[in-house]
Amino acid sequence: MVTEQYDVDEARPRGVRLPRRERRAQLLSSALEVFVAHGYHAAAMDDIAERAGVSKPVLYQHFPGKLELYIAILDAACDAIIANCRKALESTDDNKQRVAAAIDAFYGYVAHDTGAFRIVFESDLTNEPAVRGHVDRVTTECADMIAAVIHDDTGLPDPASRLLAVSLVGMAQVSARFWLTNEEGLGALTREQATALVSGLAWRGIRGYPKAEDH
Repeated sequence: MVTEQYDVDEARPRGVRLPRRERRAQLLSSALEVFVAHGYHAAAMDDIAERAGVSKPVLYQHFPGKLELYIAILDAACDAIIANCRKALESTDDNKQRVAAAIDAFYGYVAHDTGAFRIVFESDLTNEPAVRGHVDRVTTECADMIAAVIHDDTGLPDPASRLLAVSLVGMAQVSARFWLTNEEGLGALTREQATALVSGLAWRGIRGYPKAEDH
């Protein structure tokens, strides 16, 4: 018989006791808010514990240090972007629509009100090897998925397909972040308008490589 584990916060006897999984999710959510607001270096474990309404011992029951907590959030954020990209590519067999859906996946992510994209794309800890590897995983895995589609459709060699895929991912990432941080300067373009502009640019380029059966 499996018994649900609970955290006990002796320093806060009036606090709500949560199953470990729920407590971990709560701590990650609170830590995300603190990291987005202050950056890694300025954020303190005390701030995170206070935001979550727990004592530091409870926080350390789940995460041995600030870096481990940060990487756990980073992993979740990277997984979300990669999953969004995979869903976009699988949503249609029409490559024009695929391009638009993939680019919109990045715009949708940066526009999310949690601000989690800052953990991935604007980290103040990018020189930390463990963090750099996680951040690079977004480009690598999204580009791998897109490269497979390009290779299958065009017959281009793997290196060429991968270079085109990385270029598309880079276009989506950089333009989405620029759009979000410069909305007023861009005349308050909506997400739909911005996605249409960038996906139109991307499609005009990538369609120059026709499907293999058209050769």
